[in-house]
Amino acid sequence: MPPKKRNSGTTQSKEPKPSTDSSSLEKSPELSLKKHRDKDAEFVTLCKSLHVTDLVCDRSWVLWKTVQESMDEVVDSQKRLWGACLFVTVTDMDVACFTLTQVLKAVSLNVKQFLGLVRKLDVNLDTISTKVNSALTRLEKKYDVMLALYQRFEKTCKKIFALTHDDKERETMQTCWTMFLLAKGRTLQMEDDLVISFQLLLCTLELFIKRCSPDLLQPLYKSAISKVQSPPTRTSRRNQSKAKSKPAEPEVDVQLLETLCKENECSAEEVKNVYQTSFSAFLDSLDLSRSPDFPQVTDVNQQYEEHYLKSRDVDGRLFFDGDETVLVPKDEISQVERTPKKNQPEEDGVLIPPQTPIRAAMTSIRLLRGDLPSTGDQPSTNLATYFKNCTVDPTQDVQKRVETLGQLFSQRFGEAVGPHCVVYGRQRSALGIRLYYKVMEAMLKSEEKRLSVQNFSKLLNDSTFHTSLLACALEVVMATYEESSFKNGGCNHGGGDQAATDVCFPWILNVFSLAAFDFYKVIESFIKAEPTLSKDIIKHLETCENLIMERIAWKTGSSLFELLKQEHEGGAAEQVETPASFSQPLQHNHTAADLYLSPMRPGQRVLPPDSPAAPASQTSSQPAVQVAGQATRHPKSNSLSLFYKKLYRLAYTRLKLLCSYLLSSHPELEPIIWTLFQHTLQHEYELMRDRHLDQLMMSAMYAICKVKSVDLRFKSIVSAYKNMPNTNQETFKHVLITEGIYDSIIVFYNQVFMQKLKTNILQYASPRPPTLSPIPQIPCSPYKFPNSPLRVPGSNNVYISPLKSSRMSPGIMTPRSRMLVSIGESFGVANRFQKINQMVSSGERSHKRTLDFGSNPKPLKRLRFDVDGQDEADGSKPGGDSTLIQKLAEMSSTRSRMQEKKLKEDAELKKESI
Repeated sequence: MPPKKRNSGTTQSKEPKPSTDSSSLEKSPELSLKKHRDKDAEFVTLCKSLHVTDLVCDRSWVLWKTVQESMDEVVDSQKRLWGACLFVTVTDMDVACFTLTQVLKAVSLNVKQFLGLVRKLDVNLDTISTKVNSALTRLEKKYDVMLALYQRFEKTCKKIFALTHDDKERETMQTCWTMFLLAKGRTLQMEDDLVISFQLLLCTLELFIKRCSPDLLQPLYKSAISKVQSPPTRTSRRNQSKAKSKPAEPEVDVQLLETLCKENECSAEEVKNVYQTSFSAFLDSLDLSRSPDFPQVTDVNQQYEEHYLKSRDVDGRLFFDGDETVLVPKDEISQVERTPKKNQPEEDGVLIPPQTPIRAAMTSIRLLRGDLPSTGDQPSTNLATYFKNCTVDPTQDVQKRVETLGQLFSQRFGEAVGPHCVVYGRQRSALGIRLYYKVMEAMLKSEEKRLSVQNFSKLLNDSTFHTSLLACALEVVMATYEESSFKNGGCNHGGGDQAATDVCFPWILNVFSLAAFDFYKVIESFIKAEPTLSKDIIKHLETCENLIMERIAWKTGSSLFELLKQEHEGGAAEQVETPASFSQPLQHNHTAADLYLSPMRPGQRVLPPDSPAAPASQTSSQPAVQVAGQATRHPKSNSLSLFYKKLYRLAYTRLKLLCSYLLSSHPELEPIIWTLFQHTLQHEYELMRDRHLDQLMMSAMYAICKVKSVDLRFKSIVSAYKNMPNTNQETFKHVLITEGIYDSIIVFYNQVFMQKLKTNILQYASPRPPTLSPIPQIPCSPYKFPNSPLRVPGSNNVYISPLKSSRMSPGIMTPRSRMLVSIGESFGVANRFQKINQMVSSGERSHKRTLDFGSNPKPLKRLRFDVDGQDEADGSKPGGDSTLIQKLAEMSSTRSRMQEKKLKEDAELKKESI
């Protein structure tokens, strides 16, 4: 029977009955009860209610028995576990029997609870396939985006629609939300794209606002449309028939759209583009472009019903109904949402709104656009001068390359996002190009200051450098728009339909056919050259760098293997990275020029070939120096040296964390495991080919525990590994054994790792084991976050933060404390200084923000920054009021001296003028 149509009136929580419509869910023969007499009757009843086939029923039962035997105790009710087994089975078989919402209803769980339960089934680590795990990640991300959108929709509608006695506004809101869900489903292949989805939501709201009765609108929006829009009349309907012969884009109420965008901190230009491309095409498909009336409620519901059944996901209409299956669990309410929205009443502070996902994204985008130069997609005057100073002017090549790569990016981005979405690719490309030119100019200024030269012909005529720099700029733009994001474990591993609509890193490398090892060279210089990058974006780029080091750079065909071959077989001047240097700090003195013009001799500066300071400057294009009677010694590669230096630090950091999970009672094993791990990376690097760094790490841990007679099984290792950040089950379930053959980490250890390193491993059980490798010095982070507030050394309470921009209100700067002092600017009235003095002298701690969320008060969470290499422990007592008083006294004294000096200077100027 067809799905039950929903009422267009007030809220309801009834779920449409499961449908077997051929356009949505696959038709399946009636479940034969006789074939399943060996199974629990309630299980068969559940299968029948979800319209599964006999084959699905059989396989799900086998899976359930496996899970039941593996579990020490049943973690939940049998019915819920059966539902999880059915979900895993249909996902693996790729059959359309039921939707996620339908199984949630059947087992009485919400989305988060159910996804967590499915993951718990993976007791033996072979229950959940990588296909199922990817589906869980996609569903979770899509749900999070939909939840964020509905929360914003609800808040926005309260500002738009006026309450009526007959709940007419609720009916309008419900139809609007359903139409938005349909538009998102029809328009976007990437339905988890938060920014474009939100812009589509604003387009839908614009349509409904201008077509609804003025009586339903709040004054702000009533006035926004009164000048350009009138209620539907018979005349307008007659005009509609005349307009059919003149197909045109739907008219956008610019004033109304700008009001919506201003209220929601969104770019009106971008939303207008979304309206004129994706949304107008959607309206055309519904034949609503020129209709002045509301769309038919039943038609919108029916069409969304078909889309939802076909996608087999969550029924988004249930958010409006307040259905329990989509409600946020109370224990998972974001801590940020609990933050008070404003300071205490006695303060003169500004409002501090909670940082919701949409607000965070809109703020990041606004700051990115504001920080870019106004020169557009052309080099600035200073950058053009650098180009002209080159021996070979790169201007034409640069502009041609930018145009070609920009078009390629726009096309591929549009294909990934959805139909009519190339325009979004052009928008991202335009921002990326402006950022590319800005960072390049900053890099060259830094090099000019460092080298005292202005001719960078060698670097600026290097195509790989330019492609890498533009790719990095575009990656920053996509990360700002949250289209390339590592949240919820997001990372494009390639393969499957999902890869075609996933622009998460390393998608950009595939688009530009750019080697990961080449891209890595620009990341650090990019971060140093662009001080306005937010902490989140720096972390994103750092994650990209880690992905390159742990997996992507080790793919067959990578230039990394050729460099390693030269280092080991060609008699390199020095080792890739000597163990003795592990304990030295990681010095960040390499620039993009150093790395892209590498290999070169250690300490050699990068100068243009025609520079008088280096007439014989040796670069990669020149032959290596050969001394008579000696074999050819290749110069050391700066790029390879820095790569390995960072690789070792990443490897040890991850090993240390895994050891803390598993070997806290055997601390003596950590340096031994590290020695084997480091030896493998340095001398048996071929084991990394088409594999993952963590696969060698887990194998090294198991091997040492084995020879040291410590009982540690691979099951325990991978169970702990799953709890580490930025990990993926594919790492231990899908390991290369031989060419084209993949198996589990255990098979890899037995057939590959152990066979290759057996002699070396057994040495650790001998009376004379190998010398331990030094432990790398691990910085808190290889990158500084200049935009973050830093704790004043020796104080627990005083933080300093650089003034980012005049556009930033002090109210949205962090930390969000009661007192915010901007050095060098007017602090305001004197009573604010008196408040500081009172707060310090009284020693009160009552100003700490607390919220009553239960009987047990939560401790205050304070920001901590490792400025001088030391951290205070959580809950430690402050260093005493005397330190704080001293710091404030110093600040006050400095301010007084500056004021006195200025008064003297003014007095002298007056005397001179007299």
